[in-house]
Amino acid sequence: MAASKKVTVMGDFSIIPVGHGKTSVGKYVGEAVKAISKIKGIRYEITAMGTILETERLDTILEAVKQAHEAVSNLGVQRIESTLRIDDRRDKPRTLKDKIQAVKSHIQR
Repeated sequence: MAASKKVTVMGDFSIIPVGHGKTSVGKYVGEAVKAISKIKGIRYEITAMGTILETERLDTILEAVKQAHEAVSNLGVQRIESTLRIDDRRDKPRTLKDKIQAVKSHIQR
């Protein structure tokens, strides 16, 4: 194992406020991401369909999801749905950048 890389846990997270009376969710997602950004030790990347999370501990991802839910709830939303997919690989150190590069290397062949 390389000393500079640590084993990481990655998550693919999306949050959807339900019953707030609007078709746009940007305001709510923005508050969720703002809450995630305050979690120590987490890196994130916003995509069009969700937010990719990267950290060294599973607990950190779970705390980020909890805080995102609280942030959306604090806007008055009474029902929140979310999806979380986790990649908790422990056999070798990986980062989001590594995973993307691995896929790109196959495309470029």
